[in-house]
Amino acid sequence: MSAIFQPIAEERGSEAAVIDEFGETSWAEFDLRVNRLVHALRDAGVQSGDAFAVLSGNRREYFEAMAAATHSGTRFVPINWHFHAEEVAYVLDNSDSKALLAGARFASLAAETTARSDVPKLGLQAVMGLRGEAAPDGFADYEDVLAAASDAEPEDQQAGGPMFYTSGTTGRPKGVVSSTFSGALPVQVMPMVGKSIATTLGLPDGGLTYLNGPVYHSAQWAFSFLPMLGGISVVMRHKFDPEEALELIDRHGVTNTHLVPTQFVRLLRVDEQKRRAFAGDALEVVWHGAAPCSPEVKRQMIDWWGPKISEYYGSTEGAIVSTISAEEWLAHPGSLGKPVDNMEIMVIREDGTSADTGEPGQLYFRNKMGSDFAYHKDPEKTAAAHREPGVFTVGDIGYVDAEGYLFLSDRKIDMIISGGVNIYPAEIEGVLVSHPQVADAAVFGVPNDEFGEEVKAAVELVAGVTPSAELEQALKDHCRDHLAGYKVPRSVDFEDAMPRHETGKLYKRLLRDKYWQDRDRAI
Repeated sequence: MSAIFQPIAEERGSEAAVIDEFGETSWAEFDLRVNRLVHALRDAGVQSGDAFAVLSGNRREYFEAMAAATHSGTRFVPINWHFHAEEVAYVLDNSDSKALLAGARFASLAAETTARSDVPKLGLQAVMGLRGEAAPDGFADYEDVLAAASDAEPEDQQAGGPMFYTSGTTGRPKGVVSSTFSGALPVQVMPMVGKSIATTLGLPDGGLTYLNGPVYHSAQWAFSFLPMLGGISVVMRHKFDPEEALELIDRHGVTNTHLVPTQFVRLLRVDEQKRRAFAGDALEVVWHGAAPCSPEVKRQMIDWWGPKISEYYGSTEGAIVSTISAEEWLAHPGSLGKPVDNMEIMVIREDGTSADTGEPGQLYFRNKMGSDFAYHKDPEKTAAAHREPGVFTVGDIGYVDAEGYLFLSDRKIDMIISGGVNIYPAEIEGVLVSHPQVADAAVFGVPNDEFGEEVKAAVELVAGVTPSAELEQALKDHCRDHLAGYKVPRSVDFEDAMPRHETGKLYKRLLRDKYWQDRDRAI
């Protein structure tokens, strides 16, 4: 008997489990479709401990794939749909995937990838959501695959889970293998994991999640699929539209969602009349994270939506580390909160000693429950991320104040060292985004013959605003009104669009590297 979805299907079988722009799947139907997929994967040679990959946008079938892995002791490998064929091929090969499920939007990319000579032979290649269109050569229609498989509850159910690939700062993406989802848990524990997550996040029983970012990202997965294990349904969209988001939340009675700061900015810029029409009566909690949020933007969201805005800090490697409510944040602006019960935070100086209260240092974490991670097939990077077994870092710099609240200074790789002084870009970016003519901002270091590095800003302007020398000076003056002089950008680049991922992550190296490459060529 299924330990996860069958009991929910028996109790709430006719209710919607997952909803996308194409329709909805009830809990009863979802349970049977997951059973069929488990059997289909096993028939294709994907056994417990093996991996299969998913290259798709947000859609109902994606959740079936994640649920199938959770029941069968397999790893599902979410692939970034922005990747080129070469990058997709690398992930398929590096993860040892034995099957590929592709969404119809990305069927051509999937076909281009699997035609390459560096892709391993796959036991199953299927396209989800074809809706009458022909599958590419070598691929089956996902619906035909399910129809040919049994819907009986699979035997030997075991807990499986994801292997996310982090983009990293250098080199190829790294697969993160969590000890939690590596055969350590029996499948019967997974509903308890889902309910525990829901309790930690303050999600209501039988609620409804609005998924509006790519579920191939670990945060979006954690805030949508994990609560689903405890019976919380999901309504999703492939891409985020701020006006549609407000309408969906009200129409479906959404109770909880996860947003990133760039989505906050887009919501705040919705037409005033449409903002006033938004009720949000069912909405109980809104979590945000994944990228730094301007204090001014966050205050505006709290003023609009009230104290339901909560923030977390975490990573693909270490899950949720700390949380902070709106009320706490207003009392401790800029903080990322206190560690959750199962996490310990350590602040370490460059010499390896523990930092004092309020002193910045590299952040290390330990899960008190004993869970840890490894980078797939990369023991050197795994060792470099660990201070000792179970104590790890993701490269962030921060400090803990006298009351135990965590503050993030920046990522170590992003820190600017100018004339021997450490400068943290996140602080400057927050000031720039508070300027009414700035939509987005990035700050980084560029070469300076005297000081080693100097502060450079890149900004995306609000629609209709024209770049000018006068505006550049106005932005510098704005920074000078709020920051010490050495933190003020020496120059400003105007970008048509910032290189941000849908998760909110900024690919700062795409802005920064050209300056260092120019210097290296000159040398």
